[in-house]
Amino acid sequence: MAIIKATENDKQEFDSAINELKEYFSSLAVRKGRPLTYNVLTYGCQLNESDSEKLSGMLSSMGLIQSEGGELDAADVIAFNTCSIRENADRHLFGNLGVFKALKKNDRDVIIAVGGCMMKVPENVDRIKKSYPYVDLVFDPQQIHKFPVLLRDAIRKDKQLVNIAADDYIAEDSFFPIDRKRKFRALVPIMYGCNNFCTYCIVPYARGRERSRSFDEIVRELSDLAANGYKEIMLLGQNVNSYKGEDGKTFADILRAASDFKEFSRVRFMSSHPKDLSDEVIDIMGTRPNVEKHLHLAMQSGSDKVLKEMNRPYTIDRFLEISEKFRTKVEGGSLTTDIIVGFPGETEEDFQATLDAVNKAKFDAAFTFQYSARPGTKAAAFENQIPQDVVTERFGRLTELTNKYSEESNKNLVGKTLEVLIEGISKAGDMTFSGRTITNHLVNFTIPEELGIDPGDDFLEGKLCEVRIDRARPYSVDGVLVSMKGE
Repeated sequence: MAIIKATENDKQEFDSAINELKEYFSSLAVRKGRPLTYNVLTYGCQLNESDSEKLSGMLSSMGLIQSEGGELDAADVIAFNTCSIRENADRHLFGNLGVFKALKKNDRDVIIAVGGCMMKVPENVDRIKKSYPYVDLVFDPQQIHKFPVLLRDAIRKDKQLVNIAADDYIAEDSFFPIDRKRKFRALVPIMYGCNNFCTYCIVPYARGRERSRSFDEIVRELSDLAANGYKEIMLLGQNVNSYKGEDGKTFADILRAASDFKEFSRVRFMSSHPKDLSDEVIDIMGTRPNVEKHLHLAMQSGSDKVLKEMNRPYTIDRFLEISEKFRTKVEGGSLTTDIIVGFPGETEEDFQATLDAVNKAKFDAAFTFQYSARPGTKAAAFENQIPQDVVTERFGRLTELTNKYSEESNKNLVGKTLEVLIEGISKAGDMTFSGRTITNHLVNFTIPEELGIDPGDDFLEGKLCEVRIDRARPYSVDGVLVSMKGE
């Protein structure tokens, strides 16, 4: 499988297709007597969110405006950006595709496109061909830079176009118009794909082999974001620590370069694999004030036997050694993880090893999952699958333990006054804001009337403030605004 970089010729074809589509949609809008709209439905990880920002940017460049409604709001162009990792992803997609069948029947000009990781699974593509003929375009995530060209071709042919690439493509972010969804936070992919081939994971098949963006292009993008007032940067990759840039550049070089921009209050990154996390990265996290003091490091299991079956090339002792190094070098840092319960062949002894590892690591938060077989992965063919009732019972014990440590982590913040980056109005209620600490703890806080700040003002988004923490919950903390930073 080849890795192909987008060329200047690709960019010229991209721009030409956007211009042709802009003209097409403009004439269609005149005929309909109203502006045309689009809706991008996003499932899955932050890399998918980043891809959706690009899809939105391209559709906006074609003269369409974003629909103001919810997820299933009708629009003239509906793009699904799918995920093959999360459980029930196929049910979510195909259920929603069915919702739009009547829309397409009533208006043949409506366009439905389906992309994302699910489209790299042949069974899903075959199902769309057979049961959803009203879908106009099917494409995969490696070809997002070809989206305008494929959309143009689907409209020209006036029949379903399925285009799934055998090669892995990479295009710099400068290739795209990007419609960033948060005024203060920017998602910055630094690499795509994965070479690890964990036996339970579909990502290497869906996202392809590892391919890294140009270091200079990443720094140029960071410089533009700093100049445009962004306060938080999220560096993204399936495994950011395996970044391999030109001239031997590593992820540590990118993290250092990002933190050199003092305009950024926070520099974050996701995700890390224990086999690639370097001491240099941990040192940067401990010494650079604007680099988030939070490490998400997926353990997956506490059993060496299960880790080997998962094709995770580290022992639990090595994982705990890295965890302790982080705790030692990053003062007050928070450590979070992913854990899978019920992997094929997992015994009660293996599961007890996972509980023991959690007791040793004392994770500040853990994302726990019940194993779910993914077609196309090695583990899906393993014979020793665990009965669902056993998986459910173990999952309950694990979440009880991880929640205990998560709540303890939050309780340790009570009584402290912490710096918080404001994200906006809290889901907890209209009269509260929410934000995150430098350790990624979620904070919901109220604003005293005497400060004279209207909780409805969204101008606070992306600003730093001081919050006194008064109460701990299992997954968040509550507090009261003390002051705005610098005010």
